[in-house]
Amino acid sequence: QVQLVESGGGLVQPGGSLRLSCAASGFDSGTYPMTWYRQAPGKEREPVATIFSNTETTSYAVSVKGRFTISRDNAKNTVFLQMRGLKLEDTAVYYCNTRIFRVGSGYVNYWGQGTQVTVSS
Repeated sequence: QVQLVESGGGLVQPGGSLRLSCAASGFDSGTYPMTWYRQAPGKEREPVATIFSNTETTSYAVSVKGRFTISRDNAKNTVFLQMRGLKLEDTAVYYCNTRIFRVGSGYVNYWGQGTQVTVSS
């Protein structure tokens, strides 16, 4: 079955860097759009970065553009989120997501368990 497992979160000082990983299994992540979302306490979950299948086109939330980079390693079936210049407001649980079309069900969202990123001095 489809599984997404995030890792790489942690505590970092403002201005620091982290690289998150999302290991996918049960499907070929290279053929589907993959998105990193985040959810801060008391806020709604929001998309941060997407990498589209095949074309490797990427898109970013305005708040992270120029600081975060999404990429994938198809051989490892893994998607990454390189985060640089971290700010206090980047503190959140980060989730990996994909949407797969299932006959009879339409598009189904799949989520990982999330990884905590805390930016604090």
